[in-house]
Amino acid sequence: MNKKRKFSSSLVDGPEQAASRSMLRAAGFKDEDFNRPQVGVASTWSMVTPCNMHINDLASLVCQSIDENLLKSVLFNTITISDGISMGTLGMRYSLVSREVIADSIETVVGCQSFDGVVAIGGCDKNMPGCLIGLARLNRPSIFVYGGSIRPGKNHSDLVTVMEGIGSYTSNKISEDQLIAIEKTALPGPGSCGGMYTANTMASAIEALGMSLPGSSSQDAVSDEKKVDCENIGAAINHLLEKDIKPSDIMTRNAFENAIRVIIALGGSTNAVLHLLAMAHTVGVSLKIEDFEEIGKTSPVLADLRPSGHYLMSELNAIGGVQPLMKMLMEEGLLHKSCLTVTGKTLEENLEDVKPYPKDQKIISAFSAPIKKDSHLKILKGNLAEDGAVAKITGKEGTSFTGSARVFNSEEETLDAIYNSKINPGDVIVVRYEGPVGGPGMREMLKPTSAIMGKDMGDKVAFITDGRFSGGSHGFVVGHITPEAAKGGLIGLLEDGDEITIDAIKGKIDAKLSKQEISERRKSWVNPKPYKERGVLSKYAKVVSSASLGAITD
Repeated sequence: MNKKRKFSSSLVDGPEQAASRSMLRAAGFKDEDFNRPQVGVASTWSMVTPCNMHINDLASLVCQSIDENLLKSVLFNTITISDGISMGTLGMRYSLVSREVIADSIETVVGCQSFDGVVAIGGCDKNMPGCLIGLARLNRPSIFVYGGSIRPGKNHSDLVTVMEGIGSYTSNKISEDQLIAIEKTALPGPGSCGGMYTANTMASAIEALGMSLPGSSSQDAVSDEKKVDCENIGAAINHLLEKDIKPSDIMTRNAFENAIRVIIALGGSTNAVLHLLAMAHTVGVSLKIEDFEEIGKTSPVLADLRPSGHYLMSELNAIGGVQPLMKMLMEEGLLHKSCLTVTGKTLEENLEDVKPYPKDQKIISAFSAPIKKDSHLKILKGNLAEDGAVAKITGKEGTSFTGSARVFNSEEETLDAIYNSKINPGDVIVVRYEGPVGGPGMREMLKPTSAIMGKDMGDKVAFITDGRFSGGSHGFVVGHITPEAAKGGLIGLLEDGDEITIDAIKGKIDAKLSKQEISERRKSWVNPKPYKERGVLSKYAKVVSSASLGAITD
């Protein structure tokens, strides 16, 4: 028996499997295909969003590459949703939930069809960690292919430019015609949002983990480089099958530490904390929220990328992408160089011939002059977040903030207050009942944070929530507050005017309330927004864990 056919032989070998073979013949199998290892290709293609509208074109190249290497590709689809389109609406509740649906669906198809290997192709915030969770559960030879980043829009614009334009419009800084002009030209075609937002953050993390081919994370969605990335998959998955190299061999504790350091250097999204915790849990690696804080103490921010910086991923790719940055980190002793990758080689071997960035480039700083000497991702604890919270503090907005709570029980209430200029300097905007259970689904707060930036209040107010922030959010923001309001956390007991202090240096987030006052408020607390409907959100709310554990569901 072909040792690479570890799973598919049970499905197609022998007279008793004639019925299975008969159905597969109808689906296009030839005689010779039954003796070939089968590789499932999970495509997240959808016309729901520009992030994924080109994925089937890439999937076709991947399938062709697999077949040319005397394997049998079998293409199937899973879902994707659009964070950017649903942002600020109730539809956003399904965003994080989709991560689990995607992981479940990949596991279900591959497990049922007995594929020997898997290639997953993703191009938006949640389908990437969803794909990796699915691959980790299955633990058979696997590769992830990133769909690629969108190119810059007119006047160096992108999706967040549009979001912040709304805030400028509501402040009468630009006209509606000017806003629509930005809207029409910011997104020129296929690809994931262009800054170091969640999609590009997770793509970079996955490459640093060793689960995608070198260079995959920074390539433009529409480019010859991305085509070559797909064309190289067949030989790579064939090698993984030959050597029986699985995600558990690659996604080790050291590999996760590499991923954390790379996303810090890039100034990546807070969502990486949530997703890497979930991915590590799935593959059986012990990773805790506190590890991000500890690793962050010796991890500098080096990339001048949006949202806090200036440049876009396409521009980083033009000077070499993420690979030269990884080599810089490795040479400084900040990466574990012996980690195995999907090339079958170690990280050090992959980076051996990588050339440094051009000397005149302005995107990546030298270690001697970092943008920030330690991580922008800060893990905070205190009476407001006994189990932890995740802050995104670049230093541009300061490192501490004390102000008066302005409390809202939904994102919609918050947006109304911001758009109508009801937020004042010194306010700490509190958005609660938006956690994994309370949402349900832990919505992202890109619209309100973008509106704040559009009104030039990013350094004048703070924003805390038991929900999440998009990778496009910036300003003095703290999310993932746990315990969340719906589970009885202190954030659910806050009242307008309560004094809140956030200190990124000390890692603290506290409300100035006595234990007696908290106890009295807790006696009268009732969840004002229990979710009573049926369906996927209801199921999610019943099984999802705390954000500090990665919002896992198994």
